[in-house]
Amino acid sequence: MSTEHRTGETPESGDRGVYASAVGWMENLSETQYAYLLLTPAFLLLGVIAFWPLLSTFRISMFADSFGQASVGNFIGIGNYVAIITGERTALLPSPFLPEALTTRAFFNSALAVTVIFTVISVFFETLIGFVQALVLDQDFRGRRWVRVAIILPWAIPIVVQGMIFYLMFQPNVGFLVGTSDNPAFLNQLGLLSTTPLANAQDATMIAIVADVWKTTAFMALLILAGMQSIDRGLYDVAKVAGASAWQRFKYVTFPIILPTVMVAMLFRTIQAMRVYGLIETVAGCTTVPSLSCLVVTTFNNRMLGSSATIAFITAAIIAVAVSVYIVGYVRGGQ
Repeated sequence: MSTEHRTGETPESGDRGVYASAVGWMENLSETQYAYLLLTPAFLLLGVIAFWPLLSTFRISMFADSFGQASVGNFIGIGNYVAIITGERTALLPSPFLPEALTTRAFFNSALAVTVIFTVISVFFETLIGFVQALVLDQDFRGRRWVRVAIILPWAIPIVVQGMIFYLMFQPNVGFLVGTSDNPAFLNQLGLLSTTPLANAQDATMIAIVADVWKTTAFMALLILAGMQSIDRGLYDVAKVAGASAWQRFKYVTFPIILPTVMVAMLFRTIQAMRVYGLIETVAGCTTVPSLSCLVVTTFNNRMLGSSATIAFITAAIIAVAVSVYIVGYVRGGQ
């Protein structure tokens, strides 16, 4: 008699035993552990999609530029990072990575400084205005549906069309917001803009910020409104019975509950703002308003593959730091 018949086991019964063990193991998992188990394939797929290009970019950044060729040069380790951060490669770059001096002009000519300025100002005003819009839309009033459509409409406009709108609005002799040196417009007379704002780095950056706020505030308003809609209305009734004023109801009921939603919305907008490219390119051009994404694209087009990959990886690292700050704030806010 063979061993297989003596033990009473067959390959099929062995497979069933493994299957039963796996099922038993899964049944012993907690709800949280089981949820993470189901999400594991998605995490693995996202990890491959997200980290493989990042690792490939880091690998390319370890090689020197090969000017005029669609390939990289010799392996130089972190030489590109040192050259870019210390300013040794500034003369070869379309715009400086870091400010070359502590002046306004130097800051608005620096890719990193312009990106930070654009991100901080645009996200701040988008959150503030979006919060106000969400508070208004959360109320019951006649015509609320049409107000929502009006708020969402700018968000539906393509970036290229939006950029051309603002380009024409601030184009001398074409736009109504900008005049000439002989016939200055209202904004020129107030000293807010020069007569050629799209050729001035500071003015063009502010115009790009206004364009971004105009378009993306609706995104913030919708996310914050979704958080407000999830609040139990009974909490407001209890607060009213307790004699809480409108400000107290907002301070102790509305704001604490929607704060996590606001932070998530700000996280999304911060990531998008730090990667801004299309809006700047269509409004004023990367030559006038340098950003980190503009610098990556321009150096890549100039066949500076090592420098382009280095700046791209530094941008990803800065975004990762910003995301970590939001996550830490979110965790502490939830405690």
